[in-house]
Amino acid sequence: MLSSVAVAIVGLSALIWVYFLVGRAGFWRSDQVVDRAGNLDHWPNVVAVIPARDEVKTIGQTVTSLLAQNYAGAFDIIVVDDNSTDGTATAAGQSPRLKTISAKPLQAGWTGKLWAVKQGLDVVDEFYPDAAYVLLTDADITHDPDNLRELMFKAETAGLHLASLMVKLRCQTFWERMLIPAFVFFFQKLYPFSWVNDPTNKTAAAAGGCMLIRLDCLRSVGGIEPIRDRLIDDCAMAALLKAQGPIWLGLSSRTTSSRAYSQLSEIWQMVARTAFVQLDHSPVKLLGTVLAMVLVYLVPPTGVVLGLLMTKPVFLVLGLVGWGIMSLIYMPTLKLYSRPLITSVSLPMVAFLYTLMTVCSAYRHWFGRGSDWKGRRYPK
Repeated sequence: MLSSVAVAIVGLSALIWVYFLVGRAGFWRSDQVVDRAGNLDHWPNVVAVIPARDEVKTIGQTVTSLLAQNYAGAFDIIVVDDNSTDGTATAAGQSPRLKTISAKPLQAGWTGKLWAVKQGLDVVDEFYPDAAYVLLTDADITHDPDNLRELMFKAETAGLHLASLMVKLRCQTFWERMLIPAFVFFFQKLYPFSWVNDPTNKTAAAAGGCMLIRLDCLRSVGGIEPIRDRLIDDCAMAALLKAQGPIWLGLSSRTTSSRAYSQLSEIWQMVARTAFVQLDHSPVKLLGTVLAMVLVYLVPPTGVVLGLLMTKPVFLVLGLVGWGIMSLIYMPTLKLYSRPLITSVSLPMVAFLYTLMTVCSAYRHWFGRGSDWKGRRYPK
């Protein structure tokens, strides 16, 4: 009886991976990328808004990459220095196309990033009335010279309210190489990009590091005030805008993030800050997530081990099917990040670490720590 239940569990896990292989919009293909730009009769005016809090190491490179954009329309940049203590405003540099402002003290009910973005958008309304789009970007993004041109061509030709890129994250240290590609893989599995890009599908997501937004659409939904307290603000913005019209999300290999995660603790903090938020602070969803992660990622290698130790071919075969498909469909993401394809077999261990981070996120919430980010603590 116990053996039959175990076979059923390993078999179910294998079936789930078969579904991921042939279903769920082929999320794992990593094929949603922005096309090279053609010509437009008119290139709309754009203003970039960069919220920056203690970003002295990266803000200069971000601004420089934006000033170097191969874009035919008017393009200006606003840096919102969010009460930095490290000289971020000075490091942003100077240019006739750059305006740096100091953020007001954080207002209750807002997250720090969105409060800074709001002040940047207020400046857009006051000083750039002809702007048709805003480019919301983080202070650690190095934009490819053609990035804005390609996003604008995509937005204008497809009539998009939002065009967003998940930029290529830094992948240099041991922990970055181990965990970052999996983070991108999990995000694609949670929000299949093809579904996001289908106007008839309700799935909505965006990547906050690079979002080109049509300003009249943003104003029509009340600006960012409706999502002012959201920690996962990019996906909240995507849901807000997709309710009004089409959006698009893709991957980039040329526009990159220089945000460094040298230690495991830094990646742990990034995930634990919002993982339980993603689950709506629900213990039931947390339990379901943990059980699902065990079933999907840990059962296949366990089946292989049991099959070898107990000389049970059925465990071995079903375990190999699940683990094999898992490794196979992880490979396109590893290829995007120039990682050896053989490392795909380590995904179960990586998934185990992310599961622990999610449990840690819930622990922090239950014991009153809320979400900490750059010296600010957001309550439960």
